[in-house]
Amino acid sequence: MSFDIPVVHNVAEMRAFVRARRAAGERIGLVPTMGALHAGHLSLVEEARRHAERVIATVFVNPTQFAPGEDFSRYPRTLAADCEKLASVAADLVFAPAVEEMYPPGFCTTVALEGPAKADLEDRFRPTHFLGVATVVAKLLNQAQADVAVFGEKDYQQLLVIETMARDLDIPTQILAGPTLRDPDGLAMSSRNVYLSAEERARAPALNRAIVTAARRIAEGEVIGHVMGEAREEIVGAGFEIHYVEARHAGTLARIARRHEGPIRILAAARLGATRLLDNVAVPA
Repeated sequence: MSFDIPVVHNVAEMRAFVRARRAAGERIGLVPTMGALHAGHLSLVEEARRHAERVIATVFVNPTQFAPGEDFSRYPRTLAADCEKLASVAADLVFAPAVEEMYPPGFCTTVALEGPAKADLEDRFRPTHFLGVATVVAKLLNQAQADVAVFGEKDYQQLLVIETMARDLDIPTQILAGPTLRDPDGLAMSSRNVYLSAEERARAPALNRAIVTAARRIAEGEVIGHVMGEAREEIVGAGFEIHYVEARHAGTLARIARRHEGPIRILAAARLGATRLLDNVAVPA
């Protein structure tokens, strides 16, 4: 199968590309993805391009970040379409390894996590998720040896986990955050949005509306606990099953009770029908 963009499937080929571009004096950007790409992913490639002459996008559905019963088998695998989209934003290389390339026989090493990975948010519902994320991201960062790597803010706890892991393990790649892209009605773009029925899709923006309103009210000085309670009521009223809707310290994800305790991020996860949606917004300073 041929594409309009070079595709490699093993680490040696990717490293050969990096060596050649480095020899030409160029900086390398990395955008790790699990495929099923949408405009949000492509914006990360464009962000990487602002910091590097060459951009590698990875397409790998990572089995270790899915718990038993989660949607690993259902997760869409659309490499041909993904490569077309990556070519449209002038990515330079796609790294699409097989599971055996990333986790060869005898693989037995993982990254142990504390800090933002143990914030009682995503980790409460998916206790092994960040172990899988951190392990595969550590491998990708070491494999590519990129100057910068870009991750989306939509998965905000994940972003902090990756930033912390790279800092603590002295991985020299600079971790950059790409802002969340949204549909015109405010719904955060996600590969899982395709699972929403038409009726659910019409109700889905209520999650974002509720947390945006909560952020504004907190910034205006209202009591955080009261505001968040009303936000949860609004989200439940729209038909969601809430997993969490929390105001946390934006840098550490520690619980926060008062506006002056630090920069605040509101993080939310809720299920609408069979689809679990994530979102987050900053409380204006």
